[in-house]
Amino acid sequence: MMLDEILGGIWQAVSQAFSVSWWIIIPIIVGSVFWERLRYYILIEALKKMKWVTLEIRIPQVIEKTPKAMEQVFAALHASYVFNIKWFEKNLKGKVQEWYSIEMVGIAGGIYFYIRTSENHRSLVESAIYSQYPDAEIAEVDDYLSNLPGIIPNKTYDLWGTDLILGRDDGYPIRTYPAFEEKKDEALLDPMAGIAEVMSRLKEGEMILLQFLIRPTGDDWKKQAEETRDKLIGRKKPKKAKATDDAKELIGNFFKGPFAEIEWGKKEDKPANENLMAGKSPGEKDIIENIEKKMAKIAFDARIRFIYIDRRESFTRGHISAVLGAFRQFDTRDMNFFRPDLDTMTKGKFPFKDQKAEAKKRKIFKAYRYRMMGRKNSVLNVEELATIFHFPAIAVKSPMLRRLSSRKGEPPAGLPLE
Repeated sequence: MMLDEILGGIWQAVSQAFSVSWWIIIPIIVGSVFWERLRYYILIEALKKMKWVTLEIRIPQVIEKTPKAMEQVFAALHASYVFNIKWFEKNLKGKVQEWYSIEMVGIAGGIYFYIRTSENHRSLVESAIYSQYPDAEIAEVDDYLSNLPGIIPNKTYDLWGTDLILGRDDGYPIRTYPAFEEKKDEALLDPMAGIAEVMSRLKEGEMILLQFLIRPTGDDWKKQAEETRDKLIGRKKPKKAKATDDAKELIGNFFKGPFAEIEWGKKEDKPANENLMAGKSPGEKDIIENIEKKMAKIAFDARIRFIYIDRRESFTRGHISAVLGAFRQFDTRDMNFFRPDLDTMTKGKFPFKDQKAEAKKRKIFKAYRYRMMGRKNSVLNVEELATIFHFPAIAVKSPMLRRLSSRKGEPPAGLPLE
């Protein structure tokens, strides 16, 4: 039989099946497309109704606290987590877990810190920061992005950008701030120093935008982390009892009964799981221990967005590699590390390479402007977040850090009110 006869027969069978069932298939396809469009419309309308505020955090001259203080801030922000959003609230009302955008902005005039949050959580943000940094100042300001053109790149400005995500499963941790402490005198080597130094070297017209989008999450991510840990240990999942197992046992005992003692439910003894750790190397034990430490702390869905902007005539990639290099200090190659998300990196592929690159540039700038979470996010616990974002300690000598010139003081006792 020739190939064209085989294909013709297949096509004829498909056509006959479709001619009989088209009145079922087409409504299902049209209905699913309509439902997805409706859900998207409901979600967008709900997001439009959210009222956002931009808060600038002005850090004090002296910060003697370690990133542990920022860890407590993130732990407090996790209080906005909404448990069990119901189906009709999510799909018919567009209710979502609200998120925060924490931003570090470098321009030629200085380094700025912002938190973009919904009005509902403003009080939570302010109390969380003041509880750990009482000498800081928080002020509501206009969105600094309103000073930039609506579309970049354009005739004047060009940009390069990417989102940063974890390179391995979420259960593997990155290098966190306790590893940056010198054992000799327990001094902290501030991991923010590298990024602050790059931002301090910017010339007029250049901007470095770092956006840390975080959304509180529950414990579902821990299931994958537990599977990763158990796989490293060599722990096997207990087999679930099946109805067929009971049937097999019944039939076996029926034939064995006249000749031997009948036994029900007897299981083979297996070695305890704890013994599996005995044959692990120190490095393997360290990885397992750190995975368990990560699972022990509350976490956020997170997406890091990095954009570099400069005038077209002076655009250079030197600062791009410097910022990406600063994120390398959080890498632990046997555990986890940050890598660019290739879907967002502003680099085009053949064909129409340049056109694709331009489209991706505009897309990532739009995502930054509207603080859009991505679909492929990473899970970072509060210790990891505090490592990659915290207010630089006094050891960071960058001259462009906007520190308060004086410390706030309480009014003297007995001060007349009139």
